[in-house]
Amino acid sequence: MNVKNNILIGVMIVVCFILQCTVFSSLSFGGIRPNLLIIVTSVFGFMRGKKCGLLVGFFSGLLCDIFFNDVLCFYALIYMYIGFINGFFNRLFYREDIKLPLALITGSDLLFGLINYVLLFLLRSRFNFPFYMIHTIIPEVVYTVLVAMPLYPIILFINHNFDANKKRSAGKFVQKY
Repeated sequence: MNVKNNILIGVMIVVCFILQCTVFSSLSFGGIRPNLLIIVTSVFGFMRGKKCGLLVGFFSGLLCDIFFNDVLCFYALIYMYIGFINGFFNRLFYREDIKLPLALITGSDLLFGLINYVLLFLLRSRFNFPFYMIHTIIPEVVYTVLVAMPLYPIILFINHNFDANKKRSAGKFVQKY
């Protein structure tokens, strides 16, 4: 990955983080808001592979840790694993198919909610899992998938155009020399 690619990914992470914290905080339903960073982590994981998913997940989670968590690298580790797992589906990724990305985003957000429950609530002897599942995890997953439907094509378009420009400039270089 080159510097322009890293800058583009960093800008996407920061923009999604800002949108998640500002716009979607005011559009929350019952305290539930979509997890845009899960969308970005999942999308870059299965579009670009395990390494990119791992790095995007780490920096997405690190932003959450810095601004919202007492323990540094708690969310960074969770997002990192989610990005890495999504990277395994890189070979199955086709631009035209939206079913796989939505399924992976759904699974990623569900996994994120379950890990949060286990590490933040279950270990503190809060055993009301059905309540947490019905009132927190499932609504967040549904809201995240609903937001992912228009957001995924935008991320895909930006990524595709960036890759096309990179290939076009590489082709010009090869033709000249």
